Order: sequence, then C-alpha cells, then structure tokens
Amino acid sequence: MPENATEVTAAGIARLAGVGRAAVSNWRRRHADFPKPVGGTETSPSFALPEVEQWLRDQGKLAEVPLRERVWQQLSGHPAGAVPALFHVGCALLLVQERPTAWREIAAVSDARMAGVLSLALNEALTARFGPASGNGRAVHSPDRSELLPSVPLLRGAAELAAGSGTRETFEFLLGRQLDANPRQYTLTPPGLAELMAALADTGGGPPRTVLDPAAGTGTLLGAVPRPTALYAQESDPDLAALTALRLALHTGPAECTLAVRTGDTLRTDAFPGLTADAVLCHPPFNERNWGHDELAYDPRWEYGFPARTESELAWVQHALAHLREGGTAVLLMPPAAASRRSGRRIRADLLRRGALRAVIALPAGAAPPYGIPLHLWVLRKPDAGPHPSPELLLVDTAEPADPASDRSGRDRLDWPALHTAVLDAWRPFSGETGEEADAAGARSLPSAESNSPRPGVSRIVPVIELLDDDVDLAPARHLPSPAAAGGPAELIDVRDRLTRSLGLADSLTPPPVEVSDPARWPLTTIGELARAGALQLRTGGTGTGTGPVLTEHDVLGSTAPSGNLPADGPHEEPVLVEPGDVVVPVLGGGSVARVIDDATAGAALGRNLQLLRPDPAALDPWFLAGFLRGTATNRRASSYASTATRLDARRLQLPRLPLAEQQRYGERFRTLAAFEDALRLAGQLGGRLVQGMYDGLTDGTVTPE
Repeated sequence: MPENATEVTAAGIARLAGVGRAAVSNWRRRHADFPKPVGGTETSPSFALPEVEQWLRDQGKLAEVPLRERVWQQLSGHPAGAVPALFHVGCALLLVQERPTAWREIAAVSDARMAGVLSLALNEALTARFGPASGNGRAVHSPDRSELLPSVPLLRGAAELAAGSGTRETFEFLLGRQLDANPRQYTLTPPGLAELMAALADTGGGPPRTVLDPAAGTGTLLGAVPRPTALYAQESDPDLAALTALRLALHTGPAECTLAVRTGDTLRTDAFPGLTADAVLCHPPFNERNWGHDELAYDPRWEYGFPARTESELAWVQHALAHLREGGTAVLLMPPAAASRRSGRRIRADLLRRGALRAVIALPAGAAPPYGIPLHLWVLRKPDAGPHPSPELLLVDTAEPADPASDRSGRDRLDWPALHTAVLDAWRPFSGETGEEADAAGARSLPSAESNSPRPGVSRIVPVIELLDDDVDLAPARHLPSPAAAGGPAELIDVRDRLTRSLGLADSLTPPPVEVSDPARWPLTTIGELARAGALQLRTGGTGTGTGPVLTEHDVLGSTAPSGNLPADGPHEEPVLVEPGDVVVPVLGGGSVARVIDDATAGAALGRNLQLLRPDPAALDPWFLAGFLRGTATNRRASSYASTATRLDARRLQLPRLPLAEQQRYGERFRTLAAFEDALRLAGQLGGRLVQGMYDGLTDGTVTPE
C-alpha cells in the first residue's frame, strides 16, 4: 500500500458499491481475499481505498468509482483531517470560479510545483476577496506550499468534479457530507427556516442589502438572503468561520457582494463595533451561562436592560438591535423559555414599550435543532427618533398542524411551503407590506391573498398594554385559543358536521353479519413461488437519489400521503416508483399492514423498510393480494423474530390458489374493509378535535352550556 493512501470505512465501502453496511460485513466474513484493515479501531476499522477499489472490480461489484465518491473519500481520508482538506478544496474552487484561466495554467504543472504556484495564487485571490491577511482579522488564511502539497490530487479531482457540477455545487456537496458525518459537532439551521427568516427581514422596500449574522455557523442564514450588497459574519470556531467564508464567497461572487467574515467571541469581542446593517439574522447558541455576564456589565449594548446570567438569548437580542440602522429588522431563532422566564421579564417589557419587539412566532417541533421542542422566531425593529404609534405585538402559533386528519409532523415531514405561507400571511399585512410589494422585491415565498385580519387560532395582534403584567409572558400559545375554540361555535359546528358525515360513512361501510363455517381448505402458494412464475414482481425500497416525494414506512402505517424526500446524493441508482395497483408491505414491526397504491400516491419513490409487490393484473387481483397479506396467521408464518424487532419476509407469505374471478370477489370485500378502516380513523381524529374544542370553548366562554 502506498504511503498516505486514502483510507475508507465500511460505510464508505458500502457507498462506493451502492449496498448496505451489512453486505460489507458479509464480504469480510465470506471472502478471505477481502482487504485487511490498515487503521481505525477494532469495532470501526478502515481500509486502503486503492485495495478496496481493486477488490470490488475483481469481484465485478464496481466498474469504476464515481468521481464524486473518489473526491469525498480522498477528502475524508486526508492525512491532515477532513476539515483542513475541505478548506483547501474551498480555496481552490474559489480560484477556479474567479480566475479560471489562472487555474488551468497552475493545474498543467507537476504536483510538487503546483503546490508552490497555487499557494502564491491563492494568497492573491484570497486577499482580493477578503482583504489583507493582517489587520482585519479575516477568517480565511492563505495556505502555504507544505500545507497544500498533500492536497494536490484532491484539488485536481475537486476541480474536475466542478467542471461538470459547478464550483458552488461541488463545495456544497462536500460540505454537506462533512456535516452529515459529524452531526453532533455542528448546530445547523435548516434551509427552509433560513429562507423564512430572510423573508421576514424583507420589509416591503426590497430584500435587505446589508446583513449581519453574529453567530454565523455554516452561513446558511446569510446564504438565504437574495441579492445582498454586503454580508457580515462572525463565528467563534475558526475552522467553521473559514469554511463559512468560502461557502459565502462561492455563493455570492466578487462583483455582487462585499463579504466580511471574522473569527471571535461575538458578545465579548465584537468584530464589527461600528456596523449598522439593514438586517440581522441570527441563530444564537441557547442556554449559555458563560456568555460574558461578569465582564460586560457596563456594555452600551444593554439599552433595554442588563441580561441575567441565565438570559444569554436576551444579550444576543440586544446585540442584534445595536447593529441595526433605524427601521432595520432583526430575526432571531429563540428557545421558547426566553418568552416567559421571569428573569427576563423587565427586558421583555422594555422591548415592548419602545416598540422594538414586533412579533413572536411559534414554530412546529422539528423546525430546527433541538428538534424535540417548538422554537420561536422573534422579529425586532430598531425604533427611529420619530413619534411611535400605539405599540402592538403580532403573535403567531404554527406549532399545531392545521388539520387533525393530517399526520405531517416532525423534522422529516415538515411542510415548509405551508409554514412559510402561514407565517408570512400574518406578518406582511401587520408590517405594512403588501403581496404586490413582496412580489416586486422578489421574495421567495409569497402569501396567498388574505385580508389584514388575524387568523383565529393562528395569529393575533395584541396591544402591548395587555402583555405588561407581572410575567410579561409572550408565548403565543398563552394568548391564542386552540384552532377549534378560536372559530367559536361555527368552527365546532363544522367539525361536528364532518364527524357526522364520517360516522355515517363508517355506518354504511360496516361489514354485514358473518356466518361461521369450517375453515376453507384451499390449495396454497407463496409469494416467492408467484414471483418465480412471473405472476408478480418483488422490489425493495430505500435506494436512489433525485427529487420527488417518498412513501415512507410511517405513511404506510398511518395511511397518509407520501411525506419523505429523496436524498440529493448517494448511490447512483434509480428509485423504485410505485404504480397504481402495487401492494406495499412494511418489513419491520410484524404488524398486519398492506397498502394498495392508488392514483394519488402513484409516482412516489418507495422508502426504506418497505417491500413492493407488483401483481400481474391478468393473474392476481391487488386487493385480494393485500387482504390475504393482512391475515394474522399469514404474517406469523412469514415473520422472523430478533432480539429487538420482528422482520417480515414477503416471499414466505402464503396465498390461496383461486381463479381471478373469485379473487375479485374477495378483493371487493377487502376494499370495502379498507374504506371502513379509513372512515374510522378519520372519525377518531375529528372526534378528538370536537371534544377538545368543546372543552376549550366551555372553559373560555366562547361556547355556552346550552
């Protein structure tokens, strides 16, 4: 093995070959010639990439390593570490993007000479983009020849990849892989949330031109701002600050935007003390005790009060306001406790009295980490010197789903377009922005046509005087009734009518009385035998890349619409798309569930832990197939039991051999049972909503006992 050869883990081998990690473990056990580990640990060994590639080719399991996978494996196995390697790649891609002719000349020389020439070219390019290396505290340093020499093959591969995919897309792919490989190391802001926060900062005069993020992280918030003229960022982690600077530089281009990224502790050492920006976007660290409380007692930023040691988030709020021009907007992601903790009530009260805090928006759980709690967005404006109108606060609560019949919740099923519309429909009329102004400004998410009136149960404009009590509790849920109660009797009547119709449908579908008879003695066959005979096809989900919805295991179990999404990168395989008449069965859990695909679900990709059975309609009725697969005895015979889960082997499932006409008779009855089950499920959801709405209405006085 050559020295410093790139190493790859079992997960990397699985990605190269387009298989699961279990397959790699089987290869290691079954093949004596499988490459031996060269590093790692006993539980997570690493292997030499050239040896792995050769073995996969010899076995016919790999024709050629895809370029993007080769580049990633070179980066992840770099002798200096993945982060320095990614930094070198970002620098080289910036040179490719801004000075393509210079890059081609540099890449034409030998590796040893290329490292020295590239170091000089990068120093010139980085200075032109970020300013001189000394004196301004820039986050990006110029790598020297010795740093670049081990990275030259990687940089050549990254440039080749960029020639086909684009410089920005190549860096996003590699950065995304690094973030996914180290999820606990970084606090990420989801792109959908970043776009929403950027849209809230657009006040009707167009998107903000100069924007600051004082806790920049990976730069997602600043990257969501459309057409900025200047972006300012500060990040305490030097490595992350450098990657963020390169990411934003590749995103904006030198002719379009001034870019300044600094490293340091923002609250203790502000890198932009004299800056006043059009907008501040910030996802600050939560619940920090060591934010500088003892050192910063007399800091001029505490215009609204000195934050308690436990109120680091209110220090970030006031830092954001200190960097706004008059009339500028700040949007901060906040933990829900910041709206109600008693230690922060005096600052919250002063923010309200002076008109600085304009809106508090409760997001659904899963919108951002920590994913288990519904976080808040605070929208603030820097008060100007003129007279102020009677202050009001907009409260928006999107934490509950709009329809209980919908089961879309959690980080993987969040409906970002619907969330954008709900929030912006409430904010834009309140802020004085119209839909036409938003359209002229090029906003990313336009609201539907709505009046300026609040939406019951979702938003409410509250006079500040109502909030200035002993607690100054600004949690939207405390001031908004539940959606069912908010509509008053009319809303509850509508829910009751829907429940009545659902119960009526369930009653009409109730199975007729049954006659007990001896068990039938049908000749039986298995799914495996039918597959071998060509009567059906068996497919497994969970592979493929691209765009479009994914039918997940959760969707099959809950009988809901496809809620997943295909990954943007991964094994280069076409996903399995479901068609009308397909029968989908979960692999895990041991439950008797089978779903027949209808026209509304057709076209979705088959998700993980699902098996698809595609019957030949000339030989098998799909509803007959799905109905018999749900039989308890059938499932027990085809299930295997491990220590933590029950696994279904669809090939062992048994069916009776019946003529197609007889299958269709059974299939029609199974179809009716499925419709009855759906009606019962909807009735249960509507019944729960009606009961809670009645409790809420009776307790808040919107519904009378009569």
